Amino acid sequence: MAEDGYPGDLIDLVVGQPMWERFFTVAPLVLIGTMEKGGHDLAPKHMAMPLGRSNYFCFVCTPVHATQRNAQHSGAFTVSFPRPDQIVQASMAAAPRLDDDEKPSLAAIPVFPARVVEGVLVRDAYLWFECRVDRVLDGFGTNSLIIGEIVAAAVAEGSQRGPDTDDADLLAREPLLAYVSPGRCASIVQSQGFPFHAGMPH
Repeated sequence: MAEDGYPGDLIDLVVGQPMWERFFTVAPLVLIGTMEKGGHDLAPKHMAMPLGRSNYFCFVCTPVHATQRNAQHSGAFTVSFPRPDQIVQASMAAAPRLDDDEKPSLAAIPVFPARVVEGVLVRDAYLWFECRVDRVLDGFGTNSLIIGEIVAAAVAEGSQRGPDTDDADLLAREPLLAYVSPGRCASIVQSQGFPFHAGMPH
């Protein structure tokens, strides 16, 4: 322990430049679906999460990517949560576009139509959202925050929590795909209950 109380084994990081390659963080990995001229697009995102307790979902993007431009133009996007055995499909969704702006790798990812918004959802995922764009917040460096209101949602039958299902058993049977940034992924199979204090909201 340093004399001023600051732990002596900490390594200061330079915050005047991107620092996210220096350590690992854990996040969900989702496939964002948008509609564009001539068809649909899918793109993997890990900077994505529910926004508060209400039914809003957001993800980080950039105006130079088709995902943000498509979502702003159409006013909608979809979210599919792939399973661990769909990691190759998630990777294929990130394949570069050809000179004619086509992304042929999408043909290998099976989809089905959304029901409320115009869009597609990834087949065999375990959780799906259909969102209408609520707002886009710019100015996070070169990035933007795309916020959508969830107007339709569905969960795979085997992945739904319930009073007669033990949460640990459910996750062991239906593991979750996590993105370990930067550049790794993991299957979450083992879990334990969080020790909430009495009265602490879950």
